Amino acid sequence: MAFNRDKRETQEDALDEHTVFINRCAKTVKGGRRMSFSAVIVVGDKEGSVGVGFGKANEVADAIRKGGEAARKAMRKVVMKGSSIPHDVEGVCDGGRVILKPAPAGTGLIVGGGMRPVLEAAGIRDAVGKSLGSKNRLNVVKATLNALSKLRSAEEIAAIRA
Repeated sequence: MAFNRDKRETQEDALDEHTVFINRCAKTVKGGRRMSFSAVIVVGDKEGSVGVGFGKANEVADAIRKGGEAARKAMRKVVMKGSSIPHDVEGVCDGGRVILKPAPAGTGLIVGGGMRPVLEAAGIRDAVGKSLGSKNRLNVVKATLNALSKLRSAEEIAAIRA
């Protein structure tokens, strides 16, 4: 039984975890203000898998832990072409809109805000992106995931057309 636990720990250590942002919320109660925290966490293996989690708790550490667990459960594969993405794509979530374009090798990630941790965790090293509309980082992260889920490889597109 201990062997399985060790195996799980080494698998989790291989994942790259980024905290996109932590939000503090205050609820006014009879005795004063009660603080709670929410955290958006991005987890990826830098080989084409990425997940996003949202955790809420009364302590920052608990919110980050919950977000990390949710992100690990929500991991999904991303289609890549070398170190970039195969084609231009647009993603939308609520008011957040994201445009991603492939870039030649060596260009690096030219993206901002909540897009960078998602693309880094997925293992995409060369891409150009623009965030339009809402600057809410949660919506930008979700829009980036939406865009990555729309990516298709050349073989998939050829199979659909045939």
